[in-house]
Amino acid sequence: MMRFPPALSPGTPTRLGAHWDGLGVNFAVFSANAQQVDVCIFDPRDRREVRRFRLPEYTSEIWHGYLPDAEPGLLYGFRAFGPYDPASGHRFNPHKLLLDPYARGLAGPLSWSDTQFGYRLHSPRADLSFDRRDSAPGMPRCVVVHDAYEWEDDVLPRVPWEHTVIMEAHVKGLTMRRDMGQARPGTFQALCAPPLIAHLKRLGVTTIELLPIQCFMPERYLLERGLTNYWGYNTLAFFVPHAGYLANGSPHELRAAIRRLHKAGIEVVMDVVYNHTCEGSELGPTLCYRGLDNATYYRLVPGNERHLINDTGCGNTLNLSHPRVLQMVLDSLRYWAEEFHVDGFRFDLAPVLGREPYGFDQGAGFFDAIIQDPVLSTRKLIAEPWDPGPGGYQLGNFPPGFAEWNDRFRDTTRRFWRGDGLQQGDMAARIAGSGDLLDSRGRRPWSSINILTTHDGFTLEDVVSYATRHNDPNGEGGEDGTPENCSANWGVEGPTANPAILNVRGRVQRAMMATLMFSHGTPMLLAGDEFGQTQHGNNNAYCQDNTTAWLDWTQAATAAGRVMTGFVVRLAALRASHPSLRAARYMHGRHRPVADLPDISWFCPDGSVMGAAQWGDGSFHFLGVRRACARDDGTVDVTYTVLNATAEDLAATLPLPNGKWTLLLDTTRPEQPEMTVEHGVRDMIVPAHGLLLFATVAQASTTGEGNA
Repeated sequence: MMRFPPALSPGTPTRLGAHWDGLGVNFAVFSANAQQVDVCIFDPRDRREVRRFRLPEYTSEIWHGYLPDAEPGLLYGFRAFGPYDPASGHRFNPHKLLLDPYARGLAGPLSWSDTQFGYRLHSPRADLSFDRRDSAPGMPRCVVVHDAYEWEDDVLPRVPWEHTVIMEAHVKGLTMRRDMGQARPGTFQALCAPPLIAHLKRLGVTTIELLPIQCFMPERYLLERGLTNYWGYNTLAFFVPHAGYLANGSPHELRAAIRRLHKAGIEVVMDVVYNHTCEGSELGPTLCYRGLDNATYYRLVPGNERHLINDTGCGNTLNLSHPRVLQMVLDSLRYWAEEFHVDGFRFDLAPVLGREPYGFDQGAGFFDAIIQDPVLSTRKLIAEPWDPGPGGYQLGNFPPGFAEWNDRFRDTTRRFWRGDGLQQGDMAARIAGSGDLLDSRGRRPWSSINILTTHDGFTLEDVVSYATRHNDPNGEGGEDGTPENCSANWGVEGPTANPAILNVRGRVQRAMMATLMFSHGTPMLLAGDEFGQTQHGNNNAYCQDNTTAWLDWTQAATAAGRVMTGFVVRLAALRASHPSLRAARYMHGRHRPVADLPDISWFCPDGSVMGAAQWGDGSFHFLGVRRACARDDGTVDVTYTVLNATAEDLAATLPLPNGKWTLLLDTTRPEQPEMTVEHGVRDMIVPAHGLLLFATVAQASTTGEGNA
């Protein structure tokens, strides 16, 4: 055990957190309203507090002090003194051990107990009471970390957006039920295991988007019901990898996984939750931010500061309008980008990040700060453009530089292939990259992250197998999760052996998947959809850390699973080889890569251009889209995609040009090879619930009317 001085020296406020400089550790923590902050030092052997020091200096609202001779591995925590005045938004309680908001490592679990609440949990005065019990016995300890890691020749893949194919996955769920050789399933080790990397590469996945991997905590009420927070949208520490995904406890496991994925050309995007913390509402525990400065870290109800604004639906909302809170978020993002080489971020409930006191603003401080940041602005930035707060639906309203999850693509595609009426106009807009929503301020089609399914909702198998949600295992009476899924069971709710129903389900799945991969924008797959993963109708598996949510890789080995996987492989290859299916710029039909051939046109079954009558016909369930895009070799890639959402085969005609067309894909016959169409033959049959893809090559226009 080290020998301690009688007091800390002043140290410096310039770098928040606990940092080792080779001779000792500097502590710096922000609190605008605390009257005193102590740092507690713990014995690593028995979690016992061995010394407590008052941080001696207070500079620009930063409490700071320096402990000489301290080294990496030192365990510590804070205690903050100040008013306990909930009515004014202050909840200081020095009996509660607090985590450092900038902690880069944690030791030990959080063991829930009543002592972690700043008030007497069962007092008739509720949170107005004051609890004097020490919370330290059940709290994790912060760890002083030295981040040195040898990255050697690691290079970020920097996949161009127009070539990006994303797969959303949960670290544990992706690998828990698959043999990963020497790697421990459910951890970062397994994330970079050769069999998984080979699978991703075969599918054409360029970017893996991971559900939260920052340290998160399960809510106490879930644990009491025998459940847990599986997804991880309940952050405790913004700078710490989640311990449950570390096989041996070292954050270097994550660095090694990212390095190996980069070597395979695969990017890693983190799903990050900077809209709220795991401390919940004003009735929640005091673990970190609440105890250090509740009135600054969180948005409070004006005129009733006892209560927190709940724009997130999770009890609290981080106050990103305050410069120190905004700084913490940006420092965290830079930490993951620089110290872990992360390639990008998906921002959960992103309107919260742009909501100033007066409402959502494209020019909010968060957006301005991140777009001008020399590090963060070079990473992939993805917004979930909705939240439960006022004005919370902001699809299309994020600033240039951000891509956005597009739920309009999801719902329209499901409705179109379900056979709903009047979907053809919206379906056309989604196929064309959702320019009606996103084509402004120089944004490109990649700004639309096209989704069919995500972690939140049905899997693709369940979209065609269940008409309603089946969430009883969640313990909320089956009422949680969205009631509207734009799904259909095609005759039987859930599993069936009926070959006719299975045939339709397979056709619709493949047609939807092809629509995703052949639409302009950035396609995002949900891990497991490529082989028929099911959650048995549960569309809100946030608390199911079990076989409900873990990928069942045995399904991939079945005949149906192999066919679906091979089909997705084929879709990805077609998308990669045909620039007209992944255009880098919006097509509006005004430019002609080939004389008399607009870059995009829409057709009726008879080969004529669609008019107002067809766009407004509620019984019209057909779309034909011809797209033309210049190749690097000077030729023009021309594709014709035909969608028939009816239950009957339809006779149709190929549009001009009368070139040599090739049928590249028939989704109703997923293993049928490509077929050359006889020259001059334009008649065809489009199968029920089917999508066909044709292609030809044309010579570029010499009139100068190329793509802008």
